[in-house]
Amino acid sequence: MQFETCRVIPANHPALAGHFSGNPIVPGVVILDEILQATADWRPDRRLLSAPSVKFLALLRPEQGFTIRLADTGSGRVRFECLREDGQLVVQGLLISVSHPPELPDQPDEASTSGAS
Repeated sequence: MQFETCRVIPANHPALAGHFSGNPIVPGVVILDEILQATADWRPDRRLLSAPSVKFLALLRPEQGFTIRLADTGSGRVRFECLREDGQLVVQGLLISVSHPPELPDQPDEASTSGAS
């Protein structure tokens, strides 16, 4: 199973302040946040456990479009890559996730069911 989405980090993103005035670059943590959000959008039934492999290969500039590609490789493993509009690979890696436990209905607290006042 695969998923793909396009994203852009706006020039006014708060994390860009101080990331090289006059020659801004998008911090890796902002790119990773976009990858995690895309993963959550694609697989809302999963929860991130770890990111054992992340390799940054090129810079990303504000307002530069990029594509996030996700591929489920089984056993909760998701390979990812981000490519700039020019085709340059920006980052690649692996995420490990687990299934969310099922939501339980709200339970009344013990005091209200035991007749305690």
